[in-house]
Amino acid sequence: MPTRKLARALSSLVLSSLVFLTPSTSVAAPSGGGGISAAAEAARGLWEKIQQLRGEGDTTRARNSARPQLIEAAGPDGPILDLSNLSDPIAIEEQLARLAALPDDDVRATIAGGGSARLGAFSIGSEQRISGNILIMKGNAEVFGHLAGNLVTYDGDIIVHPGAVISGDVLAVHGLVREQGGEIGGEIQTLSASARTARAAPPPLSSTQLTLRRLAGVVGVFLALAALGYGLAAFGRNNLQVVSDTVSHSFGRAFVTGLVGQILILPTFGMLVVGLVLSVAGILLLPFAVVVYALLVIVGVVGGYLAVAHAMGEAYTRKRLAQGVLLGSPSSYGFLFSGLAATMALWAAWATFGWVPLAGDLIRGAAILVTWLLGTAGLGAAMLSRAGVRENFAGRIIPPEALTDEYLWATPQYGVPAAKRPGASTRTGPGV
Repeated sequence: MPTRKLARALSSLVLSSLVFLTPSTSVAAPSGGGGISAAAEAARGLWEKIQQLRGEGDTTRARNSARPQLIEAAGPDGPILDLSNLSDPIAIEEQLARLAALPDDDVRATIAGGGSARLGAFSIGSEQRISGNILIMKGNAEVFGHLAGNLVTYDGDIIVHPGAVISGDVLAVHGLVREQGGEIGGEIQTLSASARTARAAPPPLSSTQLTLRRLAGVVGVFLALAALGYGLAAFGRNNLQVVSDTVSHSFGRAFVTGLVGQILILPTFGMLVVGLVLSVAGILLLPFAVVVYALLVIVGVVGGYLAVAHAMGEAYTRKRLAQGVLLGSPSSYGFLFSGLAATMALWAAWATFGWVPLAGDLIRGAAILVTWLLGTAGLGAAMLSRAGVRENFAGRIIPPEALTDEYLWATPQYGVPAAKRPGASTRTGPGV
Protein backbone atom coordinates (compact mmCIF):
# COMPACT_ATOMS: atom_id res chain seq x y z
CA MET A 1 0.00 0.00 0.00
CA PRO A 2 2.77 2.60 0.79
CA THR A 3 4.38 1.82 -2.56
CA ARG A 4 1.06 2.38 -4.35
CA LYS A 5 0.50 5.72 -2.61
CA LEU A 6 4.06 6.79 -3.45
CA ALA A 7 3.51 5.88 -7.10
CA ARG A 8 0.33 7.96 -7.18
CA ALA A 9 2.09 10.93 -5.66
CA LEU A 10 4.97 10.69 -8.14
CA SER A 11 2.61 10.39 -11.10
CA SER A 12 0.67 13.45 -9.94
CA LEU A 13 3.92 15.39 -9.54
CA VAL A 14 5.07 14.41 -13.01
CA LEU A 15 1.68 15.37 -14.42
CA SER A 16 1.85 18.81 -12.83
CA SER A 17 5.33 19.37 -14.23
CA LEU A 18 4.28 18.29 -17.70
CA VAL A 19 1.28 20.59 -17.64
CA PHE A 20 3.43 23.63 -17.05
CA LEU A 21 6.14 22.46 -19.45
CA THR A 22 3.73 21.68 -22.29
CA PRO A 23 3.99 24.36 -24.99
CA SER A 24 0.79 26.04 -25.98
CA THR A 25 1.45 25.34 -29.64
CA SER A 26 1.09 21.58 -29.17
CA VAL A 27 -2.70 21.87 -29.18
CA ALA A 28 -4.70 24.28 -31.21
CA ALA A 29 -6.36 26.71 -28.81
CA PRO A 30 -10.00 27.50 -29.45
CA SER A 31 -10.98 31.10 -29.87
CA GLY A 32 -11.48 32.86 -26.60
CA GLY A 33 -9.73 30.12 -24.59
CA GLY A 34 -6.12 31.08 -25.11
CA GLY A 35 -3.26 28.96 -23.91
CA ILE A 36 -5.06 27.98 -20.71
CA SER A 37 -7.57 25.80 -22.59
CA ALA A 38 -4.80 24.26 -24.67
CA ALA A 39 -2.81 23.44 -21.55
CA ALA A 40 -5.88 21.95 -19.90
CA GLU A 41 -6.53 19.81 -22.96
CA ALA A 42 -2.94 18.60 -23.02
CA ALA A 43 -3.01 17.87 -19.28
CA ARG A 44 -6.23 15.91 -19.67
CA GLY A 45 -4.71 13.83 -22.44
CA LEU A 46 -1.63 13.11 -20.39
CA TRP A 47 -3.71 12.23 -17.37
CA GLU A 48 -5.73 9.78 -19.46
CA LYS A 49 -2.52 8.16 -20.67
CA ILE A 50 -1.22 7.81 -17.12
CA GLN A 51 -4.51 6.29 -15.95
CA GLN A 52 -4.50 3.89 -18.86
CA LEU A 53 -0.92 2.77 -18.17
CA ARG A 54 -1.19 2.30 -14.44
CA GLY A 55 -4.83 1.04 -14.31
CA GLU A 56 -5.69 2.99 -11.16
CA GLY A 57 -8.54 1.78 -8.90
CA ASP A 58 -11.04 -0.66 -10.37
CA THR A 59 -10.65 0.57 -13.93
CA THR A 60 -9.59 -2.01 -16.50
CA ARG A 61 -7.70 -1.51 -19.70
CA ALA A 62 -9.88 -1.81 -22.78
CA ARG A 63 -9.26 -4.84 -24.90
CA ASN A 64 -8.47 -2.84 -28.06
CA SER A 65 -7.30 0.35 -26.41
CA ALA A 66 -6.27 3.06 -28.86
CA ARG A 67 -4.24 6.22 -28.46
CA PRO A 68 -6.53 8.88 -26.95
CA GLN A 69 -7.51 11.38 -29.60
CA LEU A 70 -10.49 13.31 -30.84
CA ILE A 71 -12.41 11.84 -33.78
CA GLU A 72 -12.84 14.56 -36.35
CA ALA A 73 -16.18 15.22 -37.96
CA ALA A 74 -16.81 13.50 -41.28
CA GLY A 75 -17.46 15.31 -44.51
CA PRO A 76 -20.84 15.69 -46.16
CA ASP A 77 -20.73 12.10 -47.41
CA GLY A 78 -19.32 10.64 -44.20
CA PRO A 79 -21.14 8.64 -41.55
CA ILE A 80 -23.50 10.48 -39.24
CA LEU A 81 -24.28 8.75 -35.95
CA ASP A 82 -27.44 9.56 -34.04
CA LEU A 83 -26.91 8.70 -30.38
CA SER A 84 -30.06 10.39 -29.11
CA ASN A 85 -31.99 7.11 -29.31
CA LEU A 86 -30.27 3.95 -28.01
CA SER A 87 -33.28 1.63 -28.26
CA ASP A 88 -31.69 -0.41 -31.08
CA PRO A 89 -28.20 -1.37 -29.89
CA ILE A 90 -27.78 -3.90 -32.71
CA ALA A 91 -28.00 -1.19 -35.37
CA ILE A 92 -25.60 1.02 -33.42
CA GLU A 93 -23.17 -1.88 -33.08
CA GLU A 94 -23.22 -2.43 -36.85
CA GLN A 95 -22.37 1.21 -37.52
CA LEU A 96 -19.60 1.28 -34.95
CA ALA A 97 -18.14 -2.02 -36.20
CA ARG A 98 -17.60 -0.46 -39.63
CA LEU A 99 -15.77 2.47 -38.05
CA ALA A 100 -13.68 0.19 -35.81
CA ALA A 101 -12.46 -1.73 -38.86
CA LEU A 102 -10.73 1.41 -40.18
CA PRO A 103 -7.24 2.49 -39.10
CA ASP A 104 -7.35 4.79 -36.08
CA ASP A 105 -6.05 7.80 -38.03
CA ASP A 106 -8.70 7.36 -40.73
CA VAL A 107 -11.73 7.21 -38.45
CA ARG A 108 -14.13 10.08 -39.15
CA ALA A 109 -17.66 10.39 -37.82
CA THR A 110 -20.18 13.09 -37.11
CA ILE A 111 -22.35 12.84 -34.00
CA ALA A 112 -25.79 14.29 -34.68
CA GLY A 113 -27.02 17.00 -32.37
CA GLY A 114 -23.63 18.52 -31.62
CA GLY A 115 -22.15 15.50 -29.82
CA SER A 116 -18.53 14.42 -29.81
CA ALA A 117 -16.58 11.22 -30.47
CA ARG A 118 -13.18 10.12 -29.21
CA LEU A 119 -10.74 7.26 -29.63
CA GLY A 120 -9.06 5.71 -26.63
CA ALA A 121 -9.66 6.20 -22.93
CA PHE A 122 -11.60 9.30 -21.89
CA SER A 123 -12.60 10.76 -18.54
CA ILE A 124 -14.86 13.57 -17.37
CA GLY A 125 -13.35 15.37 -14.42
CA SER A 126 -15.20 15.96 -11.20
CA GLU A 127 -15.47 19.70 -11.92
CA GLN A 128 -16.59 19.28 -15.52
CA ARG A 129 -20.13 19.59 -16.86
CA ILE A 130 -20.53 18.41 -20.45
CA SER A 131 -23.69 18.62 -22.53
CA GLY A 132 -24.31 16.43 -25.56
CA ASN A 133 -23.99 12.81 -26.57
CA ILE A 134 -20.53 11.26 -26.40
CA LEU A 135 -19.06 8.26 -28.21
CA ILE A 136 -15.88 6.55 -26.96
CA MET A 137 -14.28 3.92 -29.18
CA LYS A 138 -11.56 1.44 -28.18
CA GLY A 139 -11.21 2.74 -24.65
CA ASN A 140 -12.87 3.05 -21.27
CA ALA A 141 -15.04 6.02 -20.37
CA GLU A 142 -14.62 7.18 -16.76
CA VAL A 143 -17.09 9.71 -15.43
CA PHE A 144 -16.29 11.76 -12.33
CA GLY A 145 -18.35 14.85 -13.17
CA HIS A 146 -21.69 15.62 -14.86
CA LEU A 147 -22.77 14.54 -18.34
CA ALA A 148 -26.06 15.84 -19.70
CA GLY A 149 -26.54 13.41 -22.57
CA ASN A 150 -26.10 9.81 -23.67
CA LEU A 151 -22.81 7.93 -23.39
CA VAL A 152 -21.81 5.08 -25.74
CA THR A 153 -18.61 3.03 -25.70
CA TYR A 154 -17.34 0.51 -28.22
CA ASP A 155 -14.71 -2.02 -27.05
CA GLY A 156 -14.57 -0.36 -23.65
CA ASP A 157 -16.26 -0.09 -20.28
CA ILE A 158 -18.24 2.72 -18.71
CA ILE A 159 -17.15 3.47 -15.13
CA VAL A 160 -19.32 5.85 -13.13
CA HIS A 161 -17.37 6.97 -10.06
CA PRO A 162 -18.85 8.31 -6.79
CA GLY A 163 -20.33 11.76 -7.24
CA ALA A 164 -20.70 11.40 -11.02
CA VAL A 165 -24.05 12.08 -12.70
CA ILE A 166 -25.17 10.97 -16.17
CA SER A 167 -28.61 12.32 -16.98
CA GLY A 168 -29.01 10.31 -20.19
CA ASP A 169 -28.77 6.69 -21.27
CA VAL A 170 -25.59 4.62 -21.37
CA LEU A 171 -24.67 1.79 -23.76
CA ALA A 172 -21.51 -0.33 -23.59
CA VAL A 173 -20.98 -2.25 -26.82
CA HIS A 174 -18.55 -5.13 -26.23
CA GLY A 175 -18.01 -3.84 -22.71
CA LEU A 176 -19.52 -3.40 -19.25
CA VAL A 177 -21.24 -0.66 -17.28
CA ARG A 178 -19.82 -0.44 -13.77
CA GLU A 179 -21.59 1.75 -11.26
CA GLN A 180 -19.22 2.61 -8.44
CA GLY A 181 -21.40 5.05 -6.58
CA GLY A 182 -22.42 7.45 -9.35
CA GLU A 183 -25.89 8.15 -10.66
CA ILE A 184 -27.31 7.21 -14.05
CA GLY A 185 -30.65 8.80 -14.80
CA GLY A 186 -31.43 6.92 -18.02
CA GLU A 187 -31.43 3.33 -19.21
CA ILE A 188 -28.39 1.09 -18.82
CA GLN A 189 -27.60 -1.32 -21.67
CA THR A 190 -24.74 -3.64 -22.55
CA LEU A 191 -24.20 -5.61 -25.74
CA SER A 192 -21.64 -8.39 -25.74
CA ALA A 193 -19.82 -9.59 -28.83
CA SER A 194 -21.80 -12.88 -28.82
CA ALA A 195 -25.24 -11.25 -28.46
CA ARG A 196 -25.44 -10.19 -32.08
CA THR A 197 -24.22 -13.60 -33.23
CA ALA A 198 -26.89 -15.32 -31.11
CA ARG A 199 -29.64 -13.15 -32.58
CA ALA A 200 -28.59 -13.79 -36.16
CA ALA A 201 -30.84 -16.44 -37.68
CA PRO A 202 -28.99 -19.39 -39.22
CA PRO A 203 -29.35 -19.77 -42.98
CA PRO A 204 -32.18 -22.11 -44.02
CA LEU A 205 -31.21 -25.66 -44.97
CA SER A 206 -31.85 -27.01 -48.42
CA SER A 207 -34.08 -30.04 -49.01
CA THR A 208 -31.07 -32.33 -49.38
CA GLN A 209 -29.40 -31.03 -46.24
CA LEU A 210 -32.63 -31.30 -44.26
CA THR A 211 -33.18 -34.87 -45.47
CA LEU A 212 -29.65 -35.93 -44.58
CA ARG A 213 -29.96 -34.29 -41.16
CA ARG A 214 -33.21 -36.09 -40.41
CA LEU A 215 -31.85 -39.42 -41.63
CA ALA A 216 -28.84 -38.98 -39.38
CA GLY A 217 -31.19 -38.38 -36.45
CA VAL A 218 -33.22 -41.52 -37.24
CA VAL A 219 -30.05 -43.61 -37.52
CA GLY A 220 -28.80 -42.18 -34.23
CA VAL A 221 -32.02 -43.08 -32.41
CA PHE A 222 -31.95 -46.58 -33.95
CA LEU A 223 -28.38 -47.20 -32.83
CA ALA A 224 -29.10 -45.91 -29.32
CA LEU A 225 -32.15 -48.16 -28.93
CA ALA A 226 -30.25 -51.10 -30.40
CA ALA A 227 -27.44 -50.62 -27.89
CA LEU A 228 -29.92 -50.50 -25.01
CA GLY A 229 -31.77 -53.54 -26.36
CA TYR A 230 -28.59 -55.59 -26.76
CA GLY A 231 -27.57 -54.72 -23.21
CA LEU A 232 -31.00 -55.75 -21.95
CA ALA A 233 -30.82 -59.00 -23.91
CA ALA A 234 -27.38 -59.75 -22.51
CA PHE A 235 -28.15 -59.10 -18.83
CA GLY A 236 -31.92 -59.55 -18.60
CA ARG A 237 -32.93 -61.84 -21.42
CA ASN A 238 -35.54 -63.78 -19.44
CA ASN A 239 -37.29 -60.58 -18.31
CA LEU A 240 -37.22 -59.23 -21.85
CA GLN A 241 -38.74 -62.41 -23.22
CA VAL A 242 -41.49 -62.47 -20.58
CA VAL A 243 -42.51 -58.87 -21.39
CA SER A 244 -42.31 -59.68 -25.11
CA ASP A 245 -44.55 -62.73 -24.68
CA THR A 246 -47.00 -60.63 -22.67
CA VAL A 247 -47.30 -58.22 -25.58
CA SER A 248 -47.79 -61.07 -28.04
CA HIS A 249 -50.43 -62.98 -26.05
CA SER A 250 -52.24 -60.07 -24.32
CA PHE A 251 -51.79 -57.05 -26.58
CA GLY A 252 -55.21 -55.52 -25.87
CA ARG A 253 -54.88 -55.93 -22.11
CA ALA A 254 -51.35 -54.51 -22.26
CA PHE A 255 -52.47 -51.46 -24.25
CA VAL A 256 -55.31 -50.65 -21.84
CA THR A 257 -53.00 -51.08 -18.86
CA GLY A 258 -50.39 -48.82 -20.44
CA LEU A 259 -53.01 -46.17 -21.22
CA VAL A 260 -54.22 -46.18 -17.61
CA GLY A 261 -50.60 -46.08 -16.44
CA GLN A 262 -49.90 -42.97 -18.53
CA ILE A 263 -52.92 -41.24 -17.02
CA LEU A 264 -51.87 -42.12 -13.47
CA ILE A 265 -48.18 -41.20 -13.77
CA LEU A 266 -48.56 -37.63 -12.53
CA PRO A 267 -51.23 -38.32 -9.85
CA THR A 268 -49.12 -41.16 -8.48
CA PHE A 269 -46.07 -38.92 -8.39
CA GLY A 270 -48.06 -36.24 -6.54
CA MET A 271 -49.32 -38.74 -3.98
CA LEU A 272 -45.77 -40.01 -3.46
CA VAL A 273 -44.42 -36.52 -2.85
CA VAL A 274 -47.24 -35.57 -0.49
CA GLY A 275 -46.88 -38.82 1.46
CA LEU A 276 -43.14 -38.31 1.91
CA VAL A 277 -43.48 -34.65 2.87
CA LEU A 278 -45.98 -35.44 5.62
CA SER A 279 -43.46 -37.70 7.38
CA VAL A 280 -40.24 -36.63 9.03
CA ALA A 281 -38.11 -39.40 7.54
CA GLY A 282 -39.85 -39.07 4.18
CA ILE A 283 -38.56 -35.52 3.68
CA LEU A 284 -35.02 -36.85 3.77
CA LEU A 285 -35.89 -39.58 1.28
CA LEU A 286 -37.80 -37.26 -1.08
CA PRO A 287 -34.90 -36.49 -3.49
CA PHE A 288 -34.01 -40.17 -3.80
CA ALA A 289 -37.66 -41.15 -4.26
CA VAL A 290 -38.11 -38.60 -7.05
CA VAL A 291 -35.02 -39.88 -8.88
CA VAL A 292 -36.05 -43.53 -8.46
CA TYR A 293 -39.61 -42.82 -9.65
CA ALA A 294 -38.34 -41.01 -12.75
CA LEU A 295 -35.94 -43.86 -13.51
CA LEU A 296 -38.71 -46.44 -13.13
CA VAL A 297 -40.93 -44.55 -15.58
CA ILE A 298 -38.09 -44.24 -18.11
CA VAL A 299 -37.15 -47.90 -17.75
CA GLY A 300 -40.79 -48.94 -18.11
CA VAL A 301 -41.32 -46.93 -21.28
CA VAL A 302 -38.00 -47.73 -22.97
CA GLY A 303 -37.93 -51.36 -21.84
CA GLY A 304 -41.52 -51.88 -22.91
CA TYR A 305 -40.82 -50.37 -26.33
CA LEU A 306 -37.84 -52.69 -26.76
CA ALA A 307 -40.01 -55.64 -25.72
CA VAL A 308 -42.52 -54.71 -28.41
CA ALA A 309 -39.72 -54.57 -30.97
CA HIS A 310 -38.54 -57.98 -29.73
CA ALA A 311 -42.05 -59.41 -30.14
CA MET A 312 -42.36 -57.97 -33.65
CA GLY A 313 -38.98 -59.35 -34.67
CA GLU A 314 -39.79 -62.78 -33.19
CA ALA A 315 -43.14 -62.96 -34.98
CA TYR A 316 -41.53 -62.01 -38.29
CA THR A 317 -38.73 -64.55 -37.83
CA ARG A 318 -41.13 -67.38 -36.96
CA LYS A 319 -43.23 -66.55 -40.01
CA ARG A 320 -40.20 -66.75 -42.26
CA LEU A 321 -39.16 -70.05 -40.68
CA ALA A 322 -42.66 -71.45 -41.23
CA GLN A 323 -42.30 -70.57 -44.91
CA GLY A 324 -39.12 -72.68 -45.07
CA VAL A 325 -36.63 -69.83 -45.18
CA LEU A 326 -33.32 -70.65 -43.53
CA LEU A 327 -32.37 -67.78 -41.21
CA GLY A 328 -29.55 -69.34 -39.23
CA SER A 329 -29.96 -69.51 -35.47
CA PRO A 330 -32.68 -67.10 -34.27
CA SER A 331 -31.83 -65.15 -31.12
CA SER A 332 -33.06 -62.17 -29.14
CA TYR A 333 -30.45 -59.95 -30.78
CA GLY A 334 -31.82 -60.71 -34.22
CA PHE A 335 -35.38 -60.22 -32.99
CA LEU A 336 -34.48 -56.80 -31.60
CA PHE A 337 -32.68 -55.71 -34.75
CA SER A 338 -35.48 -56.63 -37.14
CA GLY A 339 -38.17 -55.31 -34.77
CA LEU A 340 -36.44 -51.95 -34.29
CA ALA A 341 -35.94 -51.68 -38.05
CA ALA A 342 -39.69 -52.17 -38.50
CA THR A 343 -40.59 -49.60 -35.84
CA MET A 344 -38.23 -47.01 -37.36
CA ALA A 345 -39.42 -47.55 -40.93
CA LEU A 346 -42.06 -44.82 -40.74
CA TRP A 347 -39.58 -42.37 -39.27
CA ALA A 348 -37.13 -43.18 -42.06
CA ALA A 349 -39.89 -42.54 -44.60
CA TRP A 350 -40.65 -39.19 -42.95
CA ALA A 351 -36.96 -38.24 -42.98
CA THR A 352 -36.79 -39.03 -46.69
CA PHE A 353 -40.08 -37.52 -47.86
CA GLY A 354 -40.75 -35.00 -45.08
CA TRP A 355 -40.07 -32.10 -47.42
CA VAL A 356 -43.18 -32.98 -49.48
CA PRO A 357 -45.85 -30.43 -48.39
CA LEU A 358 -48.78 -32.70 -47.46
CA ALA A 359 -47.34 -36.20 -47.56
CA GLY A 360 -44.58 -35.27 -45.14
CA ASP A 361 -47.06 -34.16 -42.48
CA LEU A 362 -49.18 -37.28 -42.96
CA ILE A 363 -46.17 -39.60 -42.65
CA ARG A 364 -44.97 -37.80 -39.53
CA GLY A 365 -48.42 -38.01 -37.95
CA ALA A 366 -48.60 -41.74 -38.70
CA ALA A 367 -45.12 -42.29 -37.25
CA ILE A 368 -46.03 -40.44 -34.05
CA LEU A 369 -49.30 -42.39 -33.69
CA VAL A 370 -47.69 -45.80 -34.26
CA THR A 371 -44.83 -45.01 -31.89
CA TRP A 372 -47.31 -43.99 -29.19
CA LEU A 373 -49.38 -47.14 -29.67
CA LEU A 374 -46.35 -49.41 -29.43
CA GLY A 375 -44.91 -47.51 -26.48
CA THR A 376 -48.24 -47.65 -24.62
CA ALA A 377 -48.57 -51.40 -25.19
CA GLY A 378 -44.98 -51.93 -24.10
CA LEU A 379 -45.49 -49.93 -20.90
CA GLY A 380 -48.65 -51.91 -20.13
CA ALA A 381 -46.86 -55.22 -20.73
CA ALA A 382 -44.05 -54.17 -18.40
CA MET A 383 -46.63 -53.30 -15.74
CA LEU A 384 -48.61 -56.52 -16.16
CA SER A 385 -45.52 -58.70 -16.01
CA ARG A 386 -43.89 -56.70 -13.22
CA ALA A 387 -40.91 -55.98 -15.49
CA GLY A 388 -40.71 -59.59 -16.63
CA VAL A 389 -41.11 -61.30 -13.24
CA ARG A 390 -44.78 -62.30 -13.46
CA GLU A 391 -45.69 -64.70 -16.30
CA ASN A 392 -49.45 -64.84 -15.85
CA PHE A 393 -50.20 -62.98 -19.09
CA ALA A 394 -47.30 -64.36 -21.13
CA GLY A 395 -49.01 -67.64 -22.09
CA ARG A 396 -46.37 -69.73 -20.37
CA ILE A 397 -48.24 -71.08 -17.32
CA ILE A 398 -50.76 -73.98 -17.46
CA PRO A 399 -54.17 -72.66 -16.39
CA PRO A 400 -55.70 -73.89 -13.10
CA GLU A 401 -58.16 -76.13 -14.96
CA ALA A 402 -55.24 -78.21 -16.22
CA LEU A 403 -54.39 -79.33 -12.68
CA THR A 404 -57.67 -81.27 -12.04
CA ASP A 405 -58.14 -85.00 -12.50
CA GLU A 406 -60.84 -84.44 -15.13
CA TYR A 407 -58.37 -82.44 -17.21
CA LEU A 408 -55.41 -84.78 -16.73
CA TRP A 409 -57.17 -88.08 -17.43
CA ALA A 410 -60.16 -87.14 -19.56
CA THR A 411 -60.15 -85.68 -23.04
CA PRO A 412 -58.30 -82.39 -22.71
CA GLN A 413 -59.64 -79.00 -23.75
CA TYR A 414 -56.28 -77.24 -23.98
CA GLY A 415 -54.45 -79.46 -26.43
CA VAL A 416 -52.71 -81.81 -23.92
CA PRO A 417 -52.68 -85.42 -25.24
CA ALA A 418 -54.94 -87.79 -23.34
CA ALA A 419 -53.29 -90.41 -21.15
CA LYS A 420 -54.49 -93.75 -19.84
CA ARG A 421 -55.74 -93.64 -16.26
CA PRO A 422 -53.40 -95.66 -14.02
CA GLY A 423 -54.78 -99.04 -12.92
CA ALA A 424 -57.57 -99.10 -15.48
CA SER A 425 -58.00 -102.41 -17.33
CA THR A 426 -58.13 -102.57 -21.05
CA ARG A 427 -60.80 -104.83 -22.51
CA THR A 428 -60.08 -106.62 -25.72
CA GLY A 429 -62.03 -108.96 -27.87
CA PRO A 430 -65.12 -108.80 -29.95
CA GLY A 431 -67.59 -106.09 -29.25
CA VAL A 432 -65.06 -103.84 -27.56
